[in-house]
Amino acid sequence: MTALSLMTIDCEYVSPGLAAAYLRVQGDEAAFIETNTTHAVPRLLAALEEQRLDPAQVRYVIVTHVHLDHAGGASALMRACPNATLLAHPRAARHLIDPSKLVASARVVYGAERFDSLYGTIEPIDAGRVRSLDDGAEVALGDAALRFWHTRGHANHHFIVHDEARDTVYTGDTFGLVYPRLQRGGRLAFPSTSPTDFDADAAIASVERVLALGTRTACLTHFGEIDDLYVVAEQLRGWLELSKTLVAEAVGRADSEAHIRGRLEAALEKTVADLGLTLDAEDRALLRFDLGLNAQGLAHVASKQSA
Repeated sequence: MTALSLMTIDCEYVSPGLAAAYLRVQGDEAAFIETNTTHAVPRLLAALEEQRLDPAQVRYVIVTHVHLDHAGGASALMRACPNATLLAHPRAARHLIDPSKLVASARVVYGAERFDSLYGTIEPIDAGRVRSLDDGAEVALGDAALRFWHTRGHANHHFIVHDEARDTVYTGDTFGLVYPRLQRGGRLAFPSTSPTDFDADAAIASVERVLALGTRTACLTHFGEIDDLYVVAEQLRGWLELSKTLVAEAVGRADSEAHIRGRLEAALEKTVADLGLTLDAEDRALLRFDLGLNAQGLAHVASKQSA
């Protein structure tokens, strides 16, 4: 087997250490896993240059799902890499070919100015350059192989990428959030339950699917390569079971997002206390942001189940 390499690229989305993309090289072929946003594309191309590779050698651009901190830069990166094929979940592919609905809904949420600041321009991608991958599909990269497994829970259009040659798996948001700045006093992992497709049981099953691959490491979009998969999985299971409980309690009672968020914050504080972690003001601001998104997702699920 020819030489392989893997680079973790900090996309500096909002601030350093929040979102990563990966450059996987096998022989004279390369693949990007995740693109972050249009603003991150120069960083991705700089990583390619650092490996002394040309954009024409990029065989694949891969996005685990179409949330914009993962796929917002796909059209710009595809323009820069003329021979690349974009690999996506079947439910994600159509939004990459025609991103108009995705962009319109995000602009409503963020406002035009904030959207442009975060994500830049997102353009359609030629359907002939987009390939949908079924559960269990495999593609060749040089003389290695990448295999794709569908993982619902965070989103219905999500997959993970098993890289057996590198003994790792690229997990997108399936295997939670492990921000480097929150790991100073011990491991702190938690899931993303953001709107609109969150399903706790499916998310737990997807965590187990990651573990079942038996890889030495996992490469998380948020953030970096980790090797304590069972420790992270145990924390994720606890959070996901709590999420199920919060949704069940809220169904039929019209519990507010504020109530759900309050429960999440209380659980986080207990977790931090149990682990002996010390968080500063910036840590807490980061957690409040993600807890707010998580609470919105749980409130959305409870509202749907109450209807």
